[in-house]
Amino acid sequence: MIKVFPTLNEQMDLIRKGVEEIIPEEELEKKIAKSIKDNKPLRVKLGADPSRPDLHIGHGVVLKKLRTFQEIGHQAVLIIGDFTAMIGDPSGKNKTRPALTFEETKENAKSYFEQAGIILNTKGLEIRNNSEWLNKMSFGDVIRLLSNSTIARLLERDDFSKRYKNGVAISVHELLYPFAQSYDSIAVKSDIELGGTDQKFNLLLARDIQREYNQIPQVIITMPILEGLDGVNKMSKSLDNYIGLTEKPNDMYGKILSIPDELITRYFTLVSDLSVDEIDKIKSDLEEGKNPRDAKHELAFEITKSYYSIDDAKNAADAFHKLVIKKDIPDDIPEYKCLSENILLADIIFDAKMVSSKGEAKRLIKQGGVSINKEKVTEFLNKINIKNNDIVKIGKRKFLKLIVD
Repeated sequence: MIKVFPTLNEQMDLIRKGVEEIIPEEELEKKIAKSIKDNKPLRVKLGADPSRPDLHIGHGVVLKKLRTFQEIGHQAVLIIGDFTAMIGDPSGKNKTRPALTFEETKENAKSYFEQAGIILNTKGLEIRNNSEWLNKMSFGDVIRLLSNSTIARLLERDDFSKRYKNGVAISVHELLYPFAQSYDSIAVKSDIELGGTDQKFNLLLARDIQREYNQIPQVIITMPILEGLDGVNKMSKSLDNYIGLTEKPNDMYGKILSIPDELITRYFTLVSDLSVDEIDKIKSDLEEGKNPRDAKHELAFEITKSYYSIDDAKNAADAFHKLVIKKDIPDDIPEYKCLSENILLADIIFDAKMVSSKGEAKRLIKQGGVSINKEKVTEFLNKINIKNNDIVKIGKRKFLKLIVD
């Protein structure tokens, strides 16, 4: 069957959008030109360790780039690192990560795939678990693999180098991680590998090792690390500066509006599906004095639409206008059935899944971020008297109706 690929220039324009580096770019052009000539898709690899069960739009940056390769006709290969997750990727870490059990990685992998499927076309996706080959390697296989680099080179890594200089322990098993990731590329015969900028060392090592295994080295494409809602730190659930892939449309829309103005064009580039020309126009308009608030509403609409639908994005925009501008209470809010009329408010909002932990609930209450019937509650240790149909507001956009039998 003859595939109809976009032209070389068309493919390169789509691939270049938002990328940090293509190493080396001329090799990528040659690979694409050959794939068009031979009518054979390239194998584009993305590895993901299921070390956590939840994903956010920061993870979505590289997943969207893999989707781009799918859309232009290439074969996406998603490596689920069920084996490497037991080691723990040391990239960007200043200490050894706690090890996961094989059972934990398997459970997280299920959730990872479900969420990645929000972005990727799962119908044509090749999914592989790297335990498939790493678990079968003999000690002789491992020695052959490790012989392709040196300790000196490993210590060139920024994270290892800093830890070594600061006297922070580096476990031997962490040194094996880049080799295991490199062997994934050999196992699936990768033509291109995607990753964040923090993965650059591992991706480069894979190129070298592929040569030693008589394979044509893969081209590397690195994507920027997306800043979170605070505009400073990497998006992270632990820092509570994230937008989850499974956030409800209204929450996603509202959170996007809270990003700093200086991140507007970066979010358009890395998170939205707009073209480079459309983004350049938005950037130009902002430089000429367009109100950043209006650009943020466009951004919130585009991102919400890309994860849900146009109707969902419109409804989220309407809900935000009603809630924030008109200061109304939404018509459709979740209900929570109270088993007692005398209960801790922190327990209620945690049990109702309005927050991720009781600690977060207590912090919000203490900071004045929780109110009942528009009156702030700031003491989380005191039990409160609940009345039927009381309305609890949590943060800026979450509401809960309390039901007492």
